[in-house]
Amino acid sequence: MSKYQPPLTLTTPMLAMVAGISERVGVLTAHRETALTPQLRRGNRIRTIQASLAIENNTLSVEQVTAVLEGKRVLGLPREIQEVRNAFATYEAMGGWRPERQADLLAAHQRLMMGLIDDAGHFRQGGVGIYRGQRLLHMAPPASRLQPLMHDLLAWLGTSDWHPLISSCVFHYEFEFIHPFADGNGRMGRLWQTLILSRWRPVLAYLPVESVICAQQESYYAALAAADQAGEATPFVEFMLQALLQALVEAGHTDQVTDQVTDQVARLLEVLQPGVALRANELMSRLQLAHRATFRANYLKPALDAGLIEMTDPASPRSPAQQYRRSRG
Repeated sequence: MSKYQPPLTLTTPMLAMVAGISERVGVLTAHRETALTPQLRRGNRIRTIQASLAIENNTLSVEQVTAVLEGKRVLGLPREIQEVRNAFATYEAMGGWRPERQADLLAAHQRLMMGLIDDAGHFRQGGVGIYRGQRLLHMAPPASRLQPLMHDLLAWLGTSDWHPLISSCVFHYEFEFIHPFADGNGRMGRLWQTLILSRWRPVLAYLPVESVICAQQESYYAALAAADQAGEATPFVEFMLQALLQALVEAGHTDQVTDQVTDQVARLLEVLQPGVALRANELMSRLQLAHRATFRANYLKPALDAGLIEMTDPASPRSPAQQYRRSRG
């Protein structure tokens, strides 16, 4: 048993959220495992990658990320395109890693940051501070302390009997506090929490909680700062559990919406035959619809979100020449 125990105070909201998340994960596992098509898995993974990179100031949209992964030409910074390719390859390899193994952590960082920094796959050799603008938010421990700190943290993770929802959040915070790499710590912390959770319930490998974090970015950083000030992970654990719960609520809501619009999506697929690509106005004409907002909300968006149809030019989603076709995946 590891001697190290990260400081944490269990709170009533924390326990209530663990119960709520566990219940929703049970429902999601029961009803979504068979419904989680390869297209939907890929769509959720793309949303995860886009949001996690957006937190680190990558400007590519979901449509552009999709285009990059399909090998299409995208107008974007070469570094941002490389970040997307690396992140997708890293998440795809996630199933072969064990969260408590340092060799796997380093291999993940090597894949995630390949071609982006010189020391990908290695702990940093110098000091590092986390800044927002000119303001120092956190000074990470010196490089000389990294090996023992990471050894203790990973040893604790491998032997902890805490609920995976709690231990994954605690690890995420402690990892960000230690900041073991020269760059890529934020995306690695989020990736590793997903890995820990996916070992508990495989369906969580495809829950895009990063989208919630991206939308609440200021609260995410505030929770990290509050945990630093408190000297324990508690404020950050509460934030992350809330984010996980919200992501699950949104996933459930998507299921309900999908159920409600099944007839509309089925009609859309009827008029969009395999091998045919049509513009939005052509689809509306065939469906005998006059209201563009209704068409987009009830037909087009649900079909795109479910991975049933795709854009012919995802790099330019608002192009007047944009067409839609059945997905080939």
